[in-house]
Amino acid sequence: MDLNQVKTPFNLNLTLQCGQAFRWRKIDEWWYGAVRQNVVKARQNESVIEFQTYPEELGSRFLENYFRLDDDLPKIYSSILKDEHIKAAVEEFKGLRLMRQEPWECLISYICATNKNIPAIKDMILNLSKRFGKKLLFDELEFYTFPEARDLAKAGIEELKACKLGFRSERVLEVSRKVGAEESNLEALRELNYEVAKNELMKLPGVGPKVADCVLLFSLDKLEAFPIDVWIKRIFMKYYPDYFEPSFVKKVLIKKSFTCGEYNRISLFGRKYFGEFVGYAQEYLYHFERCMSKR
Repeated sequence: MDLNQVKTPFNLNLTLQCGQAFRWRKIDEWWYGAVRQNVVKARQNESVIEFQTYPEELGSRFLENYFRLDDDLPKIYSSILKDEHIKAAVEEFKGLRLMRQEPWECLISYICATNKNIPAIKDMILNLSKRFGKKLLFDELEFYTFPEARDLAKAGIEELKACKLGFRSERVLEVSRKVGAEESNLEALRELNYEVAKNELMKLPGVGPKVADCVLLFSLDKLEAFPIDVWIKRIFMKYYPDYFEPSFVKKVLIKKSFTCGEYNRISLFGRKYFGEFVGYAQEYLYHFERCMSKR
């Protein structure tokens, strides 16, 4: 698959390393991931992307959809480049794209992500997939499909806790029962506007503003969603303090967590400041700050 890197800038490594998805691993020069019911193997050499899928042979349209190659990234850049901080992030990570993940897996992943780092999240998702998913063998490697809601709905609490979910076990079981019984249609949220879709998601057990925003941004095409975790909170209090009262900045910085009111206030500013593509600005700033802290 050939790309025009001027019209369609894309960097596979950056996209898969930035912390938005949890089931990809790099072996030598190839990336491997389980996506829906298939294993995907991909690598990039400048403008050429090579890929295989197993057991189904999926065409380039699958790749275009999953990696959001239909997003007009040059237009998005021109919209979000508001200041030197986001400009530095975009310059460093040009070609990083948001992904269009499967909503059900994305929902469970971000419920599990509560108060956990990325390695721990990956471990929980892998454990769930091993225990309740289907095993696939490809390139002499083992992969597991992510379990359907109806399969997790039949799980026992102790089985979920054995997957290292801890207190998240009850939330995962409850939401699995609701979605498995089709009390909630995640795909249908794609057609609703951002605010309505977010309110619908937050009716589900274990889904607060941040989890809802993550699911909307990373799987349901809501690029105006703006997930705020401790990293984003620090970034906005560090680089954009002049847009908030000093007392608010001080109060938010000294706490590990923040209230719904504080979350909504930062979210409202971010969406107003960066506009309709704030989700992209969030991901670039998030990945840039994490990489800078490691350096």
